[in-house]
Amino acid sequence: HFVSGLEFDLATNLVGQPLVRQQVMKGVKEFLGNPNPVKPLVMSFHGSTGTGKTYVSSMLIRYLFQRGLQSPYVHHFSPIVHFPHAEQIEQYKENLRRWIQGNLTNCGRSAFLFDEMDKMHPGLIDVIIPFLGPSWVVYGTNYRKAIFIFISNAGGEQINNVTLALWHARKDREEISLQDLEPAISKAVFENPQSGFWKSGIINEHLIDFVVPFLPLKHHHVKQCVISELVQQGLEVRPGVVQEVADSIPYFPEEEKLFSSTGCKTVASRISFFF
Repeated sequence: HFVSGLEFDLATNLVGQPLVRQQVMKGVKEFLGNPNPVKPLVMSFHGSTGTGKTYVSSMLIRYLFQRGLQSPYVHHFSPIVHFPHAEQIEQYKENLRRWIQGNLTNCGRSAFLFDEMDKMHPGLIDVIIPFLGPSWVVYGTNYRKAIFIFISNAGGEQINNVTLALWHARKDREEISLQDLEPAISKAVFENPQSGFWKSGIINEHLIDFVVPFLPLKHHHVKQCVISELVQQGLEVRPGVVQEVADSIPYFPEEEKLFSSTGCKTVASRISFFF
């Protein structure tokens, strides 16, 4: 029931991301369908602002845990909040390792969300490698039912460029495959000295099961976001307002104005101007 609920929710509420839907469902089905997974489920979400990365991760958590993001088994890390000072990286490593180990001891089916991986200090994330791999037991904990989600804007620009190039080549976004995007993401994320994944064993040891690319959103996707936001706020859906809100958002590239620069991120705040 959980899987079909999630599938339905992604199909109806996630705008313009066929690839995300496919990758996430594949990952979740395989993982939850296996009573004895050999390793935790590790997914990495990539894409520019407002394309749905946080939205999908919270949707996933909502279906997996009774209290969603409020669940004691869901742990959320943000580098700016939790790991702000580069000079304290050794302390952070120790804290992070202990924290994950402690939580997995309490509950093997835990979820760990790492936000803004592009702002994470290189090297920090490697302390979690022992928890991601297929070894049976780490420090006496059985942790193979855990879920790790990495979220980052890194690779967003490359995904946008590839999507644009394919649009020029008359290729619809429904036809864009993971193979079209993976090399570009890899280059941007895993080979970038500024990235939290830089030279990380997580990459070298192929511990990420699913790379999930979020595509830039077009004008009609933004309109869909405006409509669902209006419905959610209990406001009247007037076509004129929907059009105006969608038009008020900046689009790129300069010439074609194809994709929203902020995805659907500013939709909610813009709606308030009209009511």
